[in-house]
Amino acid sequence: MVGSPRTLFSPGTWAEDGRVAHILRKETVGGGLLLLATVVALVWANTAVSESYFQLLDTELGPAALHLNLTVGEWAGDGLLAIFFFVAGLELKREFVAGDLRDPHRAVVPVAAAFGGMIVPALLYLVIAGGTGPKGWAIPTATDIAFALAVLAVISTHLPAALRTFLLTLAVVDDLLAITIIAVFYTDDLQPVWLLLALAPLALFTVLVQRRISSWWLLLPLAFVTWSLVHASGVHATVAGVLLGFAVPVRARKVRGKDDDRPGMAEHFEHLWRPISAGIAVPVFALFSAGVAIGGWSGLRSALTDPIAVGIIAGLVLGKPVGILTATYLTSRLTRRPLQRGLTWPDLTGVALLGGVGFTVSLLIGELAFGGSSAADDHVKIAVLAGSVTAAVLAAVLLRMRNRRYRAICEEEERDDDHDGIPDIYQMRTPLDPPES
Repeated sequence: MVGSPRTLFSPGTWAEDGRVAHILRKETVGGGLLLLATVVALVWANTAVSESYFQLLDTELGPAALHLNLTVGEWAGDGLLAIFFFVAGLELKREFVAGDLRDPHRAVVPVAAAFGGMIVPALLYLVIAGGTGPKGWAIPTATDIAFALAVLAVISTHLPAALRTFLLTLAVVDDLLAITIIAVFYTDDLQPVWLLLALAPLALFTVLVQRRISSWWLLLPLAFVTWSLVHASGVHATVAGVLLGFAVPVRARKVRGKDDDRPGMAEHFEHLWRPISAGIAVPVFALFSAGVAIGGWSGLRSALTDPIAVGIIAGLVLGKPVGILTATYLTSRLTRRPLQRGLTWPDLTGVALLGGVGFTVSLLIGELAFGGSSAADDHVKIAVLAGSVTAAVLAAVLLRMRNRRYRAICEEEERDDDHDGIPDIYQMRTPLDPPES
């Protein structure tokens, strides 16, 4: 059994790394669909049929009496992304209860990196664009794991398991920070009565799932009512998704003093909803959020010289990796734990650059900060796309240069000399640690 690591990025357990690999495969497919939806949106918004795109975006659907007469764009942002954040809530709780975040020795690195990756780009944005659009400070603080994994899939790099796990855990903590920022800083007109009313269906949902009742005809109506009441309260409705995810139990029910062999309810829901989130919710959100009329070279030049856009690009391409690397380096120094053998700081730099691929949540925060269909929001979209693509290209170049070394590390990680089905590295107490002095 692997004990508390004496190095940064030493492997976890065989079961945990296998679970992470399974999640990343699903997110990679979702990342491909996300990229496709983004391309379709940009083409649609910049061709002769662009008027149909913006008309569809502004089409209202839903009952006005229930405050749900939202535009198609609002349904995509407030509704579909609630599914994304529900899955993020499930994953975050799973990490804290049974994953890497349960162990303080392992949690400290991705948590510190996530905070560093939030603080530095926010400060850099404020230095550059604080006088023009201070409300946009949170736009360059998010990481889009699906987009980042799509980049890894394209360049076909053999990224070691420890770095893949770090990237996923960093993105999960990023999601928690993002939803906290949205709830605290982007709630303009709070209606406490509606928020209090939302506690009733949320509490009933919690009671049912804690009793392992998974009937969709009970849980889905309660989830929808919770979402609609949170939406009416003025708090962004995606917060409801995280709260519902936190309510689901992680551990399997004990049967006569023994653990049930079946997966816990959180894992069951994650298997059910992750494909919907990655394959439908996020790509459709991208389809209705990434479309922006660029206006040719003059429009592109105007957008990219806007201090808001410059601040976002600088935050994603420079601030995000600098924050992640600085926090990780300080953690290494304070805990006196070197990098796992075979890894170097340039390897972590490539992963940190992937952290600058901030797409889905960055677009959402941009709409909340500046309002949809505004000139500033258009510049935000162009900047998020430009910054994310730049960070992705830089990360791809750096990681591809190290791919031969990554292949050797992966082969070492997969070696199973005793042929028991579990790689030897997971049966050592401190795998790949340097020898003690």
